[in-house]
Amino acid sequence: MENKKNFYINGKWVTPKSKEEIKVIDPATEENCAVITLGNKDDVNDAVNAAKKAYSSWAFSSKDERIRLLEKLYENYKKRWADIASAITTEMGAPKDFATKLQAGTGAAHLKSFIRYLKNFEFEKPLGEHAPNQRLIYEPKGVCALITPWNWPMNQVCLKVMPAIASGCTMVLKPSELAPLSSMILAELIDETKFPPGVFNLVNGDGATTGDSLTSHPDINMISFTGSTRAGALISQNAAKDFKRVSLELGGKGANIIFKDADPEAIERGALRCFRNSGQSCNAPTRMLVEKSMYNDAVERLKKYTEKFEVGDPKKEGEHIGPVISETQYNKIQTLIKKGIDEGAKLVAGGPGKPEGLEKGYFVKPTVFADVNNNMEIARTEIFGPVLSVMPFETEEEAIEIANDTPYGLTNYIQTTDKEKVKRVARKLRSGMVDVNGAGIAVDAPFGGFKHSGIGREAGEHGLEEFLEVKSVGGWS
Repeated sequence: MENKKNFYINGKWVTPKSKEEIKVIDPATEENCAVITLGNKDDVNDAVNAAKKAYSSWAFSSKDERIRLLEKLYENYKKRWADIASAITTEMGAPKDFATKLQAGTGAAHLKSFIRYLKNFEFEKPLGEHAPNQRLIYEPKGVCALITPWNWPMNQVCLKVMPAIASGCTMVLKPSELAPLSSMILAELIDETKFPPGVFNLVNGDGATTGDSLTSHPDINMISFTGSTRAGALISQNAAKDFKRVSLELGGKGANIIFKDADPEAIERGALRCFRNSGQSCNAPTRMLVEKSMYNDAVERLKKYTEKFEVGDPKKEGEHIGPVISETQYNKIQTLIKKGIDEGAKLVAGGPGKPEGLEKGYFVKPTVFADVNNNMEIARTEIFGPVLSVMPFETEEEAIEIANDTPYGLTNYIQTTDKEKVKRVARKLRSGMVDVNGAGIAVDAPFGGFKHSGIGREAGEHGLEEFLEVKSVGGWS
């Protein structure tokens, strides 16, 4: 069991003032894999003070210096790629191949992308030809609290840390206490890269104590949070007291609209996207809407596909899925699966309990419900497990109405070979992103949602701008 008790503050690994510790659990084995400290108010204060002190110089650092350090960090990241992937497999159960290619891979991709956008970004520019003496200056928002989840640990950390660095902000990162190990490797890489002390700080902890101390701290200027909608609402309340800037990437309940003219792989591809990462993705297409004329066939195909879908040891190679993150999450998913049965949805595949041969670990059977309607809890709640709800529709208008009938609005999906239909439907879907025919969303495309799915956008130029304030200057010459 690893000792990961220290925090990274002001350019050094330091002994926390808090003495409260928790164990990090490997969800595949239910065994302890590390011990971390839960930061208290004094630890948070030390980290925020270090970031505040560093801000006075880092905010005015040159773009060339930031680029040089980020490029060096990217080189260091590549050297520890395998270590990061291994940590993610251990801390949250992502299978080895998936952790290497996608979990660690997306972190590297975002780092590389933000370097590219930083090189091309104009921090000072004229308002326009009509106003030659008017200047726009983009300045860092200040000291940032970055709070990240466990489901895509390095992806989400890099979506916050890299644009914060690029913009000239300083920061305190609080990774999820359930999956902190990969973030601690990133802190080691930042230390190795020799960023100025205080630019980046890491304090482990929970939401109730550490997160609350961080988001309510008077010297925090911006909060960037990814996690549950419930937690996002609480953070917004803390932020509102002194008008901290807030960026929130929250839950989702994506609809995958499959028209009768969809390509032959659309049904199975939709199930895979739902089950991937053990269903623990906010942008997963967890509601499959199928045109009525092909509905029965689609349900049969989903049954065959799901019954063969492999769940297994995350430390072995392959395209299977691993466990969900924790006993609490496992129990929540089991409760919702039983709720679906009680509500009268037709259980097509999977169901309660663990897959055969996997009695140890928080493994969940990939599960499909048919004949679901939007009034059922399984259709309205973000389950965050490999559970797919299938429902029929008759017309394009009905499909759009069902898709939009949700408090969420993160990612929706369209499957059709009719290009004009794609354009009509995409325009009417109330979500921040729309994925068509499995094309995917580009690594630098704006990531974020409507309604209860959050505020603001991450990734690419929009993600960089989230960490910048705009100043207008008149009389510039």
